[in-house]
Amino acid sequence: MMPARRMRGRLLTLIAVGILVPAGVEAQNSVKLTATVSETVNLSVAPNAIEGGVVSSSGNTVRITLSGGKSPVIRVPLLVRSNTGFKITAVFESQTAVLSELLVADVRATGRLVSPQIVSGFHVGPQLNPDTSQPLLVASGPRVSLGGTFNSPNNALQITVLIRLKPEQPHESPVHLTFVATPVSLIQ
Repeated sequence: MMPARRMRGRLLTLIAVGILVPAGVEAQNSVKLTATVSETVNLSVAPNAIEGGVVSSSGNTVRITLSGGKSPVIRVPLLVRSNTGFKITAVFESQTAVLSELLVADVRATGRLVSPQIVSGFHVGPQLNPDTSQPLLVASGPRVSLGGTFNSPNNALQITVLIRLKPEQPHESPVHLTFVATPVSLIQ
């Protein structure tokens, strides 16, 4: 037979284990995880799309430089990938060329990871005032990408921007086009 003192100690240990272990298991079942996703817009140009020009692309900015004397019509196929709404502004700069028109000629989804609402939700803003080089709203829209990365071939919106220069104006100096995409917050 066990002495009463030993029995009482084991009974208290058993009671403590019976109370504390379920409390520990309960605590493990009520873990709460909170996370946020950064609102991101990525802008690039379709590969080999600008003939005779220099394209630099970095995150949300695309800068295109064309040498003087090139065609009076420039087509720029921009690729937009975003996990939030976006807007795109453009700036045209040249010492001698004169802008006559800036418009969005075509909009299309590049694959199955593009939001089905993007084309109908896409909006083209006002055209650039040819007398200024102030930024203008080219386009805006809702979230583009449903998944993938900045290099995935099937999660972008392709926007073909058409730039017309006045043909009667010779332009020997370079033409610079800068496009900047910014997120439009889903949480207002």
